[in-house]
Amino acid sequence: MVNRELISPKSIVVVGGSNNIHKPGGRLVRNLLDGNYKGDLYVVNAKETDVQGVRAYHDVADIPETELAIISIPSHSCLPVVTTLAREKGVKAFIIISAGFGEETHEGGVLEEQILQVVNEAGAALIGPNCIGIMNTHYHGVFTQPIPEFHPEGVDFISSSGGTALFIIESALIKGLRFSSVWSVGNSKQIGVEDVLEYMDRHFDPATDSRIKMLYIEQIKDPDKLLYHASSLIRKGCRITAIKAGSTESGKRAASSHTGAIASSDSAVEALFRKAGIVRCFSREELTTVASIFTLKEVRGKNCAIVTHAGGPAVMLADALSKGRLNVPNLNGPIAEELKGKLYPGAAVGNPIDIIGTGTPEHLATAIDYCEQRFEGIDAIMVIFGSPGLVKLYDAYEVLHKKMEECEKPIFPVLPSIVTAGPEVQSFIRKGHVNFSDEVTLGTALARVLNTPRPASTDIQLYGVDVPEVRRLIDRLPASGYLSPADTRSLLKAANIPLAEEHVASDKEELVAFARKIGYPVVAKVVGPVHKSDIGGVALNIRSDEHLLLECDRMMQLPGVTGILVQPMLRGQELFLGAKYEDKFGHVVFCGLGGIFVEVLKDVSYGLAPLSYDETYSMIHALRGYPIIKGTRGQAGIDERQYADLIVRLSTLLRFAKEIKEMDINPLVATPRGLFAVDARIRIEK
Repeated sequence: MVNRELISPKSIVVVGGSNNIHKPGGRLVRNLLDGNYKGDLYVVNAKETDVQGVRAYHDVADIPETELAIISIPSHSCLPVVTTLAREKGVKAFIIISAGFGEETHEGGVLEEQILQVVNEAGAALIGPNCIGIMNTHYHGVFTQPIPEFHPEGVDFISSSGGTALFIIESALIKGLRFSSVWSVGNSKQIGVEDVLEYMDRHFDPATDSRIKMLYIEQIKDPDKLLYHASSLIRKGCRITAIKAGSTESGKRAASSHTGAIASSDSAVEALFRKAGIVRCFSREELTTVASIFTLKEVRGKNCAIVTHAGGPAVMLADALSKGRLNVPNLNGPIAEELKGKLYPGAAVGNPIDIIGTGTPEHLATAIDYCEQRFEGIDAIMVIFGSPGLVKLYDAYEVLHKKMEECEKPIFPVLPSIVTAGPEVQSFIRKGHVNFSDEVTLGTALARVLNTPRPASTDIQLYGVDVPEVRRLIDRLPASGYLSPADTRSLLKAANIPLAEEHVASDKEELVAFARKIGYPVVAKVVGPVHKSDIGGVALNIRSDEHLLLECDRMMQLPGVTGILVQPMLRGQELFLGAKYEDKFGHVVFCGLGGIFVEVLKDVSYGLAPLSYDETYSMIHALRGYPIIKGTRGQAGIDERQYADLIVRLSTLLRFAKEIKEMDINPLVATPRGLFAVDARIRIEK
């Protein structure tokens, strides 16, 4: 539980504070003093009477009543100290810096649990253990460097890892990003990332609170809480970007050894972030770049203009934007010629607008004005302006400063010369701006921002799914395991998912009669084995009775086969639908193109059930193969609305059938008559 004593304490005791600022306890005291903490500050040190000018007590039993305790002593000494502070000194908030708890040993985990019990009994807050602490506009309760500039409009940064938090702060400071608060939650024994977000959501004040949240997460204890409060904050006008580390097997192992975290599957995290509207990043540079983008005016579209005096970086930026499905539209016609006439000979205006290396600050201002006022359809302006080391750039950066203040469209400054024009760049940053020194990182990060959907609707609609029938079918199933073809079809029918005609039998003549009825060509598949293709249990394009009889004879000899299924041979674009139940997260729904796209290229989008139509369309549009769905190179596209319908219905089915742990429809064939599920399998656990 986050409380006022943790955020804005009137008194602080540092247990383990010392005069040696090269030790955690000493640096804690120094940071609190250098940060001009206004409340009462106490230090506990068994050997000293004065620590950096602050009176030191030899025992925690001797200190006055205190609101916040920051503890930096060996782990085995923490429990009695916490007990005394909680029960005798009225401490209502604890930050335990010390390591050596559940992240290291079982015994450490037991000790951690005992400390939590004492803290909870006292109705107190606990950050850590195994963290660097908290710093905000009220106090700097950390033992580390650097200490960033704090400002109410800065970024709220919450990190599972203390060391990583410092590296992220370093990356942010270079860009000019300011902070409102920094939280290192460590082992998150009581308070994790989602708990801090919950507090920020429930106490959000649009007049005073930061609207930018930056997260580094190693453990998601409560996905529902994270989803609810992240999406709630975004609906209130906040913007959130996050890294979730520990999604691969190696990453899971590293996270476990680091903070005792249990990592989640990557698909579940991706689905959760998309549903919440969180911009997902994969590196420190991406994270701080996205957060820096959030400090600028919001981009309302995907058309970008690039103003530069160096062609190469502009080309690389244009490539990065295009790869991210943003547009760098060609600028031509009378207005473009008019602009060209106001620049030096040799300048180019087609977009990128290259004012060439000898272009002046006045030329820069003119190019920006044309992008702001004259060229239609421009949503964002990127300005790349560095120095070869021969001139000072104060005038150019003053122009850029004024244009960023005046223009309604967002302007992204790319000032790469942080060495040769270091003082000029720092002067620009001190005026409250950020700087994107690398244009490709900017382009990639902006694409992530603009391609992240808004938070999904929380309404649950039935979308034509027969929920009572779904429950009746699930409840009557006797055991766990893969469902029979008949039970699979019954569930899909209850979800209103169109099915290809089929007939299952072990009698060959019965199958031939069905094939004649629906018309050749047909497909034959074995019933019984889960992986049909692996054992040669699928035969395509069967065109005669004789061919079908031969295949039936062959297939019935395969191991585990109990029957043969016959379907019409449908032709069309193959699609894929699937789902998997993830512990704590619920059902993750997958969609994509079938065949090589899903099997080899792994071109799949993820969503967390239940899905809204907005979420579903966002998933479809995020596929690399989306141009095929839309229709390309003279080929007709598929019925995108029907595809979305089926994804939504599938997600609704899963919402009311949590016993389904795994399923896929592969292929789902898009024919001229519509989409039909050709093959499906469902595994349940009861």
